[in-house]
Amino acid sequence: MQFEQNKPLKHLNSLAFEHTAEHYVEAKSEDDLAEAREHAVNKNWPLFILGGGTNIVLTQNIKGLVVHPVGTSIDYQATSKDQSLVTANAGTNWHELVLDSLRHGYAGLENLSLIPGAAGAAPVQNIGAYGVELNQRLVTLRALHLPSGQWREFTNKECEFGYRTSLFKRLKGEYAISSISLQLSKSLPLNTQYAALKHALDEAQLNEVNAKMISDLVCQIRSQKLPDPNTLSNVGSFFQNPIVSDAQYQSLKDKHPGLVAYPQSDGQVKLAAGWLIDTLGFRGKRDGAVGVHDKQALVLVNFGGGTGEQLLALAETIRQRVKESFDVVLKIEPNVM
Repeated sequence: MQFEQNKPLKHLNSLAFEHTAEHYVEAKSEDDLAEAREHAVNKNWPLFILGGGTNIVLTQNIKGLVVHPVGTSIDYQATSKDQSLVTANAGTNWHELVLDSLRHGYAGLENLSLIPGAAGAAPVQNIGAYGVELNQRLVTLRALHLPSGQWREFTNKECEFGYRTSLFKRLKGEYAISSISLQLSKSLPLNTQYAALKHALDEAQLNEVNAKMISDLVCQIRSQKLPDPNTLSNVGSFFQNPIVSDAQYQSLKDKHPGLVAYPQSDGQVKLAAGWLIDTLGFRGKRDGAVGVHDKQALVLVNFGGGTGEQLLALAETIRQRVKESFDVVLKIEPNVM
């Protein structure tokens, strides 16, 4: 393992903020991860796990040791004639995992196509898109408990998944996920009910639809609405879609007939945060080197040379306006460092 000092992180965070890691090392395996953890303990360094860097807002240099998992193996273990347990190392690019599973003929991840980031970070945020969430596919994961150095396997239930959250997000910095295992199937029913996806399918007028077609359509929709982080620095959706009571939704609907919302199974209603922000005129708004994407108000971007503090100041202005106008509190989705 090669330890580096004052490692620039600009190309390791999708907002391209120019901060550094005091110490940095790449971990290719579980042994590497355990060794890096032990090294940090012996040196009395704080330890931070940096995945794909697509869900983090850096506001400062990172003290101590930054460990970047880079193992990318994907393993298929058949559990029945048409089902397989797919295990991916934490450093595996998420979209590459989706594409690889499709090449092997397995459905289940197609709605999650083109989500940026690494497989190891996917459970932390319980990533989701177009009607599917990771918790619907994950069976187990392996993680290193950083305070004790003990390895543990978590079941789906033990991950305590919720909307864009999990045990690992709540216990920030306690676990380093080394691999995830997903149950996929060659005969899994396709989920095509999400409005934008259903509309795209209707327009395509396809006689027959398979998982690869769904993936292609999702990529097409995302590319039209969301900027490529490699072209325009961003972390995707910057705010969570707020969930409110049905009574509050009905009150807002009376005042704002165009309100976009999605009823939940528990009787609550999820509001489209992008619609709230767009309605207030923020879409396309630029504040110096940072701003709001001109095609999707839910996405905040760094045009180049911006800082985390500037982006967070813009986010706070948006949050205050949404609270004043709709009495709804927006939560920031990415992790702030």
